[in-house]
Amino acid sequence: MAELSRRLLLAGMPLALMAAAPAGSAHDFRFPAIEGGEINLADHRGKPILVVNTASFCGFAPQFAALQKLHERFAPEGLLVVGVPSNDFNQEAADNEAVKEFCEAEFGVDFPMAAISHVKGAQAHPFFAWAGEPGWNFYKYLIGKDGSLIQSFPSRVTPDSPELLRLIEASLS
Repeated sequence: MAELSRRLLLAGMPLALMAAAPAGSAHDFRFPAIEGGEINLADHRGKPILVVNTASFCGFAPQFAALQKLHERFAPEGLLVVGVPSNDFNQEAADNEAVKEFCEAEFGVDFPMAAISHVKGAQAHPFFAWAGEPGWNFYKYLIGKDGSLIQSFPSRVTPDSPELLRLIEASLS
């Protein structure tokens, strides 16, 4: 009996190790949505995704307008833009309702927004452990149709920059 228990334990070890392993693709992640519910990246398999960590009171906040334009231009072709507000750099509103109101009123944002999340450190949402910790607000992560990370872009690279637009267009084809 002890030998059987030992074998079962050993046979189960790889499963336990696999459960602790990092995700294989962006499709393995879900974000709580700012309005409730969730944003499940797996629901967008076969489509490119642009995930951006945001902050309402950051000097890069005008990029919300360019992100909205990206959403309007490329969503009909399949691009999903997801904003992930974070106060990890001390530049975000106190609650989800305030973030949502600000983004809609100031920039007309209607692309999906996650609830306020951590993007760095031990409490970071697992997506950012997988894709890379942002150095500041408005880091952009372009995900391919297969869920792989195509490229990340620092804050200074605007959503309408030629290099990002080129990769978005290529990922849609």
